[in-house]
Amino acid sequence: MGFNCESACGKARSIFNRKSPAMLILASKSTTRKSLLENAGLRFSVASAGVDEREIEQAALTSGENRAGLASLLAQAKALAVSAMTPQALVIGADQTIAFQHQGLHKPLDREDAAERLMAMAGKSHQLHSGVALARGGKIVWSAVETAVLTFKPFTRKTVDRVLDLEGEAIFDSVAAYRLEGPSIRLFERIEGDYFTILGLPLLPLLAALEQHAPESFEPGS
Repeated sequence: MGFNCESACGKARSIFNRKSPAMLILASKSTTRKSLLENAGLRFSVASAGVDEREIEQAALTSGENRAGLASLLAQAKALAVSAMTPQALVIGADQTIAFQHQGLHKPLDREDAAERLMAMAGKSHQLHSGVALARGGKIVWSAVETAVLTFKPFTRKTVDRVLDLEGEAIFDSVAAYRLEGPSIRLFERIEGDYFTILGLPLLPLLAALEQHAPESFEPGS
């Protein structure tokens, strides 16, 4: 099901940078997603999509949507919010949700919140759902969602504190309260799924879609 960008996408209009080049736009403030696209050699610009994620989440879950579907809806909302300002551009929206014991989690409020969450998940598995969508002319032209299953080792609070010391402020930007590309990797026992999906962007299916919808973004820059 597609997402209708109405009140939840209103904030994006006031913060969008109108000077962004109108070809391929990443509607995300995530430095990780930006780096993934840069490393793939794509030409694109970045715009912030200030959608009301909690409003979208509440509406989606009330209607019976699961966490994987929510990730897709959030990605679509971000793509549509920026597409409304630049209808001639192809806009990439992406988002990620986490499910642990049938409950959703959000970014940690502070260090203690992060530590308590990690301790609760010690020795257990959880799911990361990463959604990505492409919008043009205010309409979704493609979307996908992929899931990874991650299992923590049993560990002590001392181990968690040591990892959080090493992670620093970066941990507060992670919906899962860890960074697989950082010191948090030492907490894991098993990982099942695509690495890019875990980082928050299903890169391989996205690249395949971009080859169809925006082949010019693969051309070397001037």
